[in-house]
Amino acid sequence: MKTLSDCTAGSSKGENRPLEDNLEKRIKPRKRSISRRAFLGNTIALGAGTMGVGLLTSPRTAEAISGGLTPGDAALLRFPAALEILEADFWIQYNELGGIQDDEVPGGSGNEAYTDALEVIEDEMQDYIHDNTDDEITHHTFLNAYLVSKGAAPANLDAFRTLMGSTAMGVNPDLVGHRLTNLTQLTIDTSWWTRYRDDSHNPDLDPTHVFPQAVPTLGVNQHTAIPRNDADTTDPNFLQAIANTAAFHFPTIEQGGNSLYPSLAQRATHTEVLRILISIGPTETMHFQTWSDVAGNAPPLTAVDPVTGVSVTFPDLEVEDELFDKALIMPEPCPFLDRSLPIVSIIRPTKTEGAAMGALTFLTNMGLFIGQSPAFFAYMTQLAREADKARHGRG
Repeated sequence: MKTLSDCTAGSSKGENRPLEDNLEKRIKPRKRSISRRAFLGNTIALGAGTMGVGLLTSPRTAEAISGGLTPGDAALLRFPAALEILEADFWIQYNELGGIQDDEVPGGSGNEAYTDALEVIEDEMQDYIHDNTDDEITHHTFLNAYLVSKGAAPANLDAFRTLMGSTAMGVNPDLVGHRLTNLTQLTIDTSWWTRYRDDSHNPDLDPTHVFPQAVPTLGVNQHTAIPRNDADTTDPNFLQAIANTAAFHFPTIEQGGNSLYPSLAQRATHTEVLRILISIGPTETMHFQTWSDVAGNAPPLTAVDPVTGVSVTFPDLEVEDELFDKALIMPEPCPFLDRSLPIVSIIRPTKTEGAAMGALTFLTNMGLFIGQSPAFFAYMTQLAREADKARHGRG
């Protein structure tokens, strides 16, 4: 693990080095010989129509799947497809600046100073960012292809690719002004940190309980998780604060999908749709587990944004307090379904009522869509309402 002094000393190194040298330093050999996305694209047309035929449990289900999805089941897939498009959009931005650019996740050329700041937190940060990005791309690609294969409309957000994004060295210049999400004005709710360490409360049973924030100052005002421009990379302390913000944004996002998929799965009618939701959902849990562990390594510091004047403080989470101790990354058992039952280690929340609108509201309140058009919010709200209307056993 690098130290903070490593980042500070290296924040300007190689600044005049040729781009090829910088890329050679940063890009690690990939072990995969076949691109997952290429494989998906080559096989989806053949596989989608026959996938899971053996799982169909009744003539009614078999007839519905062969002839197309019910409107409710289509809505249960279309809303996650839209969210996965949004996730892929911001993960691509992270990958352009701090990940690995290759044939699986092309675009951008990396920002060495930002990458170094991220690697203070985790040595393998480039690989993790790359693989998370690739996963989200395959998720929305699969979900939309499946919808189309069943004669249902896919999620399409192309009309809303209008946000500026970063102009710092390393971004894909072709995508400047064509982003879906805004990573520069985030308000990040880090209460998931204590929610998963609390053995007495579950938001499904205690909707009014307030879980303490791991980083309270991230939960107020607006913070950037990527360098907005090259000026943001000149102050090592502020740049580390940007990287720390990203490190907490990663698990904050992934814990949402961690809950959303099992919540929506309870409304599915067809076994194959249920299979899709409960197969993708655990990958979001794997992402969350990885990033929640990584976030605890963010170095303690205080920094002030030179543009907005907003201050942020990252506390030292190597503490004995069980609600904050960074070593306690396994979900603590908590009450589930009824307090008369024993506590159990689970995903939370998984209550299904209003799950889609809750997820959309959570992302909106985060500031991820600052600058988006009213048409964007109308479209996403429609998808969320349709998903929440879906009921198990109904069309």
